[in-house]
Amino acid sequence: MKKLLLSLGILFFASQLISQALIINHNHTKINLIPQSAIEAAKSDLHIAYGHTSHGSQLTEGMDGLVGFMNANGYPHNLYAWSNGGANGSLDLHDYAMAGDVGYYPEWMNNTRAYLGLPNQFTGRGTGANADVNVIIWSWCGQVEEKYASGALITEYFNPMQQLETDYFGIKFVYMTGHLDHWDDAMNKAANQAVRDFCSANNKILYDFADIESYNPDMTHFPYSNDDCSYYDASGNYLGNWALEWQNTHQEGVDWFNCGAAHSWPLNANQKAYAAWWLWARLAGWDQSFTSIQKPENQDKWRFFPNPTTNHITIEWQNPVNHVVAEIFDTFGTCVLSEHFDEGSKHILRFDQIKNGLYYLKVGDGQSFWSEKLVVQQ
Repeated sequence: MKKLLLSLGILFFASQLISQALIINHNHTKINLIPQSAIEAAKSDLHIAYGHTSHGSQLTEGMDGLVGFMNANGYPHNLYAWSNGGANGSLDLHDYAMAGDVGYYPEWMNNTRAYLGLPNQFTGRGTGANADVNVIIWSWCGQVEEKYASGALITEYFNPMQQLETDYFGIKFVYMTGHLDHWDDAMNKAANQAVRDFCSANNKILYDFADIESYNPDMTHFPYSNDDCSYYDASGNYLGNWALEWQNTHQEGVDWFNCGAAHSWPLNANQKAYAAWWLWARLAGWDQSFTSIQKPENQDKWRFFPNPTTNHITIEWQNPVNHVVAEIFDTFGTCVLSEHFDEGSKHILRFDQIKNGLYYLKVGDGQSFWSEKLVVQQ
C-alpha cells in the first residue's frame, strides 16, 4: 500500500508538471527575485544529473563562481552551494554524470539508461546506484543545427527524450537549445526554434541556452550574436562583444563575478548560472512571482526618481494608462510593498518602514511589466 501511494503521488506530480511547458530563458536571470525558500526547497528536493561537454560547462562554471559572489554580497553563507551528493545541505548536482553530450546519438541515450539503471515501476526512477536522481539535463555542443538540417532532430533527440520520459516517469527531463553559432546563423536559429516549438507544443521543460546568450543583463537583445558574445549586424559586420562591454562598464564583485566560461566570457556564465537556479527553484515547486521581466519597447515610456531614495519615489509615465501596479521586492524575492494606482501620468509611491538596502521596483500597466534596481538610503 505504501508503494502504491508513493507511485500514485509521483504520477500525480508528473501530470501536474507537464500540464504546461516550463521555459527558462533570458527573462529568468534575475537571481535576486528568487526567494530563499525556493532555493532551499531545490536543495532539499532535487537530485540532478548533468551530461555535457565544453559549452555546457558554462552553466556549472557559473554556479561555481556564484557561491562566493553571493556570500560576499550579504546572502546566507553558501546558500547557492552545490556538490555531487549534496553534502552539508548543498544542492545535489552530479556534474559530468553521463559522458558526452546530447549531440552524440545513441550514446547519450544509452549513457542515460546505464546511469539510471532499469526503471522502477513504482517510483518511475532508476533502480541502480543513482536511484535518487529525479532530474536529468543534457546540453548540446555544436550539433543542433546539423541534426535539424539532416532531419535527425526528431529521431535522435525528441523521440528518445520522450521515450525516456515514459520509461522513467518519476524523473524530470530538461531539454536544451544549442549554443549560438553566428557562422551558421540561419540554420542555428531554425534548429533552436524547432526545439522551442516542440517544447512549447508538448509541455516540456526547456532551458533555452541560446536565448540566454542573446541578451545582456539590461535585457538588450543582440539578434546576430555568437557563443562568445560577439555581435554583428544583419550583413555580418562585427559590432562588438556584449559581455566584455557590460563587464567593462560595471563593477566586478558587485554587478558580475569572475568565473570560468568555456568559449566565452564570465558574464555569459553568470547569466547561465542565474537561469539555472531559476530552473531548479521552479522544478522544486516555486510558482515564481515574475512570469517575465522586460524593458519597455520605448525606454522613455516611464521613469522613476529619486534613486537612491529615502522614503518615496515618483513614477512618471509618458502617456496616462488605465491602471498601474507598483511593487517593491527585496533581494530574496519577497514583496515588501504593493500599491495600485488609477489613471494618471505621475504616481508617488511612499514607504517609511523599508530598511536601507538594494531592492527591485516592479512596475506594470496591465500589458507588460519590468523591473529595475532601487536603492533605499534613509
